[in-house]
Amino acid sequence: MTTPIIETHPFPPVLPAKATVMMMGTFPPTPEKRCMEFHYPNFQNDMWRIYGLVFFGDKQYFQIPNEKRFDAEKITAFLMARGIASCPTVWKAIREQGNASDKFLKIVEPVNLNWVLEQLPDCQWIFTTGGKATEALFSLVPEKLKEPKTNEFIDFPFAGRQLKLYRVPSTSRAYPLSLEKKAEAYRTFFQLAGIL
Repeated sequence: MTTPIIETHPFPPVLPAKATVMMMGTFPPTPEKRCMEFHYPNFQNDMWRIYGLVFFGDKQYFQIPNEKRFDAEKITAFLMARGIASCPTVWKAIREQGNASDKFLKIVEPVNLNWVLEQLPDCQWIFTTGGKATEALFSLVPEKLKEPKTNEFIDFPFAGRQLKLYRVPSTSRAYPLSLEKKAEAYRTFFQLAGIL
């Protein structure tokens, strides 16, 4: 029997000093499935197409022209300028099936949310991009809170802060919703949070 491999999240969080919202997912795919070394690196994942549609009306805005990859530097500059943080909920994990599926992701160590929020004094909203990310966050709070349904939010008190936790649809192609409907859901959130 082989010993399971514990992986550490490979990408540092993006923490703009003036961020008012923070996006939180789980774990990236294995290296061979990445088109860049940055958050949401699978070219099949719709995250950066959604951001392109929501903020620029162009699903290819963050794609490198004529290539099957996204532009990590352009994305980072955008997140820094708009005050949108991006941080995983999972710091160390075991891929029980060797893939990126949250269903088979065993959380070994969640993110140090206290430390992250200390870097983001203006953060008021956390938004999670799927069920596993939401579950990981809930493991960090002593209170019994009811998880928000997709496209809903709850009050999320944490370490003396009065935050709100919003759940957006997963951007995985496996999630059964069209790109346009996903973009609409993200647009609704960003309008509510005062980013749009």
